[in-house]
Amino acid sequence: MRLFSIFGDPVSHSRSPLMHNSVFNSLDIDACYTRTELKDGEKLREVFLQKGLSGANVTVPHKEAAFRACDEVRGIARTIQAVNTLVYQDGKLIGYNTDAEGFMRAIESFGPICTALIIGAGGTARALSIALRQGDITPTVLNRSANRLDYFKAEGINTYLWEDFRASSYDLIINTTSAGLTDTELPIPRSLLIELLSQAKGAVDVIYGKETPFLREVKLSALPYKDGSDMLLAQGVLANYLFLNGEYPTEQIEPPMKYSFLL
Repeated sequence: MRLFSIFGDPVSHSRSPLMHNSVFNSLDIDACYTRTELKDGEKLREVFLQKGLSGANVTVPHKEAAFRACDEVRGIARTIQAVNTLVYQDGKLIGYNTDAEGFMRAIESFGPICTALIIGAGGTARALSIALRQGDITPTVLNRSANRLDYFKAEGINTYLWEDFRASSYDLIINTTSAGLTDTELPIPRSLLIELLSQAKGAVDVIYGKETPFLREVKLSALPYKDGSDMLLAQGVLANYLFLNGEYPTEQIEPPMKYSFLL
């Protein structure tokens, strides 16, 4: 039996086991997918190998640690230096990032987007900033502290700290922070968020499965919005394709994974 898991902190809320096990059951694949709560991201490789995993997903806050854990990194993950999908192949830990493509598929329903404000500066923000730019959408990154902004500055992406930021017009407001996942916090001060939403065309919270304080404010603004469910599905399909070494086309993987969202 092939074993897979998701690494994160927290991870108890993750739908990934339901999604991937639904695919394995539907396609009659001898495999099982579990959750692994990991406090120290630097131990990711060690725990992965101890568990005898064939592959894994990585969620907050360990995507950058996952990049460092790899023997080889492929695709856009090399550029963003953040990994959300791991595959063990020929004795090597190979890293990918399916967040970027998954997000771009998820926001297609918003129509034409020219500018986006990304709140947060972690691994997900890196993935989305590069994906947006490759999709001819200009990203700007807003973060509370400066310690994670060097990457974006080196990529030529506009960055701001809370104290030197003034609200202006962005087509899409994106929360990539964990604010609201296990608490009642907003990712930025409420007055600033309200001002931003008043000038936006839509908003996305990458957190899924609950109404975060961020999404509550978005709903009050009457803007079109999405939580992270569509992104989760799209990146999950791509990750499963990698887990199974391309043995099954994504057209076969998506229906049972999509069905798992109804369970």
